[in-house]
Amino acid sequence: MNKNCLIASLVSILIPFTIVAAAETLDDAWNNALNNNHQIKSAKADTNASEQQLHSAEGQRLPDLNLSSGYTQFSETPAAKTQIAGQSAQFSTSQQGSLKAQAIASVPIFTSGRISHNIDAAKASLLAVQANEITSALNIKMQVADAYVTVLRMESNVQVAQGHVDSLTAHIKDVNNLFDQGMVARNDVLAANVELINAQQLVVQANNQLDISRARYNQILDRNLTDTVSLAHHFPEIPPGTLNELSSNALKQRSELITMTQHIESLGQQAQSVKSGLLPQVAVNAGYQYQENRYQAFQGLWMANVGVDWKLFDGSSGHRSDAMTGQAISLKEQRDDLSSMIGLQVRQAWLDIQETQKRITVTQQAIGQADENLKVTTDRYQQGLSTNTEVLKAEDLRITIQGNFNNAKLDAALAVVHLRHAVGIL
Repeated sequence: MNKNCLIASLVSILIPFTIVAAAETLDDAWNNALNNNHQIKSAKADTNASEQQLHSAEGQRLPDLNLSSGYTQFSETPAAKTQIAGQSAQFSTSQQGSLKAQAIASVPIFTSGRISHNIDAAKASLLAVQANEITSALNIKMQVADAYVTVLRMESNVQVAQGHVDSLTAHIKDVNNLFDQGMVARNDVLAANVELINAQQLVVQANNQLDISRARYNQILDRNLTDTVSLAHHFPEIPPGTLNELSSNALKQRSELITMTQHIESLGQQAQSVKSGLLPQVAVNAGYQYQENRYQAFQGLWMANVGVDWKLFDGSSGHRSDAMTGQAISLKEQRDDLSSMIGLQVRQAWLDIQETQKRITVTQQAIGQADENLKVTTDRYQQGLSTNTEVLKAEDLRITIQGNFNNAKLDAALAVVHLRHAVGIL
């Protein structure tokens, strides 16, 4: 084998693999979307903020260290008056200008559960935000899947429309041959040409819809709208389990329910924290104080004390706690409604899968019959045994069945994605 033949052979082998490698799978699209989508970046930022709020709540247990300093200048030297041996006397008690500084550390040792409830509320909020990040990812993946299937659907529409044009072009050749032979009227030629022009218009429309769907797909993946789009026909498998099992799993796995549950828990803990603020709060304070004053014996002193703060009456804390409790009750009702809605989503997607599988079976059987019907009708027309109208009807039936079959396959794939999303395992 010479060099040129060898190169040609290698090219013929490598080109199909290059085309396959270039086709983007749905998993690839999901990964790209999750890495680039702004909604996902926003959700991750919310998670990071919630983590910092938890650290802030936990930091309430740590000591507070306060440093303060200041210089005071009086208009007169502070002095005290007294009586000594019946005579009025006056002596200075402080300098006219003096420096004061202190360092005080404070540690809460008993807060009646206020800090603990705050921490538990922050933990629940973090779990809620993390679950919400999962929800955002699932929603983005669902949007990508919809756009992905739409592109494939538009591509199949273009193929069907172009196939319609090719079929009509071949039919026009037959019509013209028969017309030249004087076997058919000119009306057949005109009717066939009109059908071809209409088919060509459908190709133009289908290509326009395909370009729009590709631009929408690129927009979701945060790409240039004009980037090349080449997609693979590969989709996730149907999740195992009966309808009841899938519905039960959805109630355990759906991140939206987890988010609402954790928000309810957070509100409950916040309400308890507010109530605890009305109970005794005990803290230990210690530090060093310096007062510049040459008239006193000790200008620097160490100090320590235990302080108790008990708010016996507060006109707002009780109402704030009740408001949070009311919000938690409201969320519980919304969660129950969402649970019912999720059950409906699972059932609908599951039924859609059953329907589309039956459509695939029926339309797949009809494709061969439609092709055979067109072939027979065309042969009869060429022999003068059928009319031009019958051929055109047979062609319309063929492309309708082909389109129905393509849509059934894509609807089935999309129904599986919807079911996995409804169950929470997309």
